[in-house]
Amino acid sequence: MAVDVVIVGPDGSIVLVKRGKEPFKGMWALPGGFVEYGERVEEAAVREAREETGLEVALRGLVGVYSRPDRDPRGHVISIAFLAEEVGGQLRPSPETPEVRRFKQLPKEMAFDHAEIVRDALAKLRAIRGSP
Repeated sequence: MAVDVVIVGPDGSIVLVKRGKEPFKGMWALPGGFVEYGERVEEAAVREAREETGLEVALRGLVGVYSRPDRDPRGHVISIAFLAEEVGGQLRPSPETPEVRRFKQLPKEMAFDHAEIVRDALAKLRAIRGSP
């Protein structure tokens, strides 16, 4: 089981990390990772966001559950994706993520099914805010 976190900045940007290892090494992705034994998925999402981006986040809702069997070349990995906002910390890379940036426009290619997750998150955010 894994988590992915769509972090929306105060300016509406999305925080992405450059993957430092396979699969998809060198590609942009959402911060996230595997849930540790005994850990709640919400705790895993906050922890992974902090570890991979340096940011403290508050979860604002569930984006969805992504379970397509071919979404991860390592095997059938089910991911729970969360919408989050920054509440502290400073954007910085980590050993797993050599580069971290805010994007107003997504890169053309992203790792896994993360472009789909971001589209779903932005649609959910628009619905929450009541904008078209």
